[in-house]
Amino acid sequence: MTQDLKKTLWATADKLRNNMDAAEYKHIVLGLIFLKYISDSFEDLYEKLKEDKHSDAEDKDEYLAENVFYVPPSARWNYLQHQRAKLPTIGKDLDDAMDAIEKDNPSLKGVLPKDYARPALDKRRLGELVDLIGNIGFKDKEHSNKDLLGSVYEYFLGMFADAEGKRGGQFYTPECLVKLLVEMLQPYSGRIGDFCCGSAGMFVQSEKFVTAHGGKLKDISVYGQESNPTTYKLAKMNLAIRGIDAKIELGDSFHQDKHKDLKIDYAIMNPPFNISDYGIEQIKDSHMWKYGVPPAGNANYAWLQLVISKLSPTGTAGIVLANGSMTTNAGTENEIRKQLITEGLVDCMVALPTQLFYNTQIPACLWFLARNRKNHKFRDRSNEILFIDARKLGTMTSRKNKTLTDVDIAQVTDAYHNWRNKDGKYEDVQGFRKSASIAEVEANNFVLTPGRYVGTEEIEDDGVTYDEKIAVISENLKGYFEQSIVLQQRIKSNLLKVGIEI
Repeated sequence: MTQDLKKTLWATADKLRNNMDAAEYKHIVLGLIFLKYISDSFEDLYEKLKEDKHSDAEDKDEYLAENVFYVPPSARWNYLQHQRAKLPTIGKDLDDAMDAIEKDNPSLKGVLPKDYARPALDKRRLGELVDLIGNIGFKDKEHSNKDLLGSVYEYFLGMFADAEGKRGGQFYTPECLVKLLVEMLQPYSGRIGDFCCGSAGMFVQSEKFVTAHGGKLKDISVYGQESNPTTYKLAKMNLAIRGIDAKIELGDSFHQDKHKDLKIDYAIMNPPFNISDYGIEQIKDSHMWKYGVPPAGNANYAWLQLVISKLSPTGTAGIVLANGSMTTNAGTENEIRKQLITEGLVDCMVALPTQLFYNTQIPACLWFLARNRKNHKFRDRSNEILFIDARKLGTMTSRKNKTLTDVDIAQVTDAYHNWRNKDGKYEDVQGFRKSASIAEVEANNFVLTPGRYVGTEEIEDDGVTYDEKIAVISENLKGYFEQSIVLQQRIKSNLLKVGIEI
C-alpha cells in the first residue's frame, strides 16, 4: 500500500512540474513535504497541549522540550492548504511560511527553500501540488506520520536522482548500496561519520539499522560534512524528518575540516569518483597524508587517507570508489596502496555489479578498512584480506538501472561476517569469495581486484561429455542452416509474385 501510494504521488507530482527541470523542481517538492511533516508533528503535540490545562499550546518552549519544531499560525499546513493554496499569492505565502519557521527554529536557519514566489513558477500548479501533498493520507491510522513522510521523502530523492541522471547522482547514493555498507559495518552504537554526506542517506540507513536491531537512536552520534550548499539543505531536511540529531556542517572536507579533532567508530562514504581538481597543491602538508601525498589528478587516495585519519583506534570504514582505485599505478597511488595493505588497514574488497548508479556507468567497488584487525571484538585477521566478487549479483529495475536485492546483500554481508567473526564458519567459494594472505596480495603487485583472487566460478558437471555437447551444437547449427535455405526460397518466390527477381 505504501509503495503504491509513493508511486501514485510521484506520478502526479511529476505531471505538475510541466516543463520545469527536475533539479529545480526537486527543491520545491521536497521543501513542501518537509513543511507538511513539521506541521503535522506540531499539530499532534498542539492538540495534546490544548487538552492539558497546565500547558500553553502556543508556548514555543513546550515544543522545544519535546524535540518538535514550533510552527507559527501562518505556516501551518491546514491554513496554507485550505485558505491560501487557490490564491495567486500562494508562492509568497509559502516563502513567508518558510521564513517564519526559520525565525522560530534557529537550527533550520538557511535550510528551507524560499523561492516559491518567483514568476516562472506556475502558481496554479503550485497550489495543486500543495493540495496533492496535503491529501495523501498522512493522517491514516495505518501509517505513522513520521515514518510515511520520511519514506516519501527518501523515495522522492531517489526518483529525482533518476530524473536528473548524472547530476542527480551527486546528492544520492542508491538505497541498496547504502544498506549494504551499513549491514557490513553494523553500527550498533558509537560515532558515525560521512564527510561527503550528500542528502544524508548513510545516516538514515544507520538509524534504520539500529532501530531494526533493537537499539536506540541515542546510542549513535552522527557527524557529517557536505560541500554543496543545496545538497546540504536536502540533508538537513532529510535528517530532521527522521528525527536524527546530526552535526552536519557545510564546507569542503579537505580544505575546511569542520570536525578537526573528531575520531569516529564508523565511516560510511560515497565520495564523487575520480575528482581531478580538489586543490591538493594547497594542502600538500596536511596531517592526513600519512601514507603519501595523493596525486593531483585523482582524489580517490585522498578520500581513503582522510577517512583513516578520522577513525578511532578500533574504527572501521566502508567507502565506495571507482574500480581503478584497486589497480592504479598513477603517481604515488601504488605506493600508498602498498602501505595501506602492509600496515594491515585493508580488511575487505567487494567488486560491485554495473548499473547501480544513476550518475555514472564507471564500475565501482567497496573498500572496507579497519584500524585494528588484531585485538578487538573480531578475530585476528591481520595477515588476510577478504575478496568478494559481487559483479554477477543484482536485478534490473529498469532498462538502465540495477539494484541489489535483500538476498544479494545478505550473501555479501554473511560472507564478510562469517570471515570476520570469531565463531564464523567461513569457507572460500570459487568465483565469489576468497580469503587471501598478504603474501598472495604482494605476489600480485598489491592489486586489490577481487577477480584476481576468487578465480572463475566452478561449473557443475551435468554428466554430458565434451564430444556429446559438440555433436548437439553441430546438429542444431545444421537445423538452423536448413531453415535458412527454406526461408530464402520463400522470400524469392514471394518477390517474383510482385515482379521482383533476385
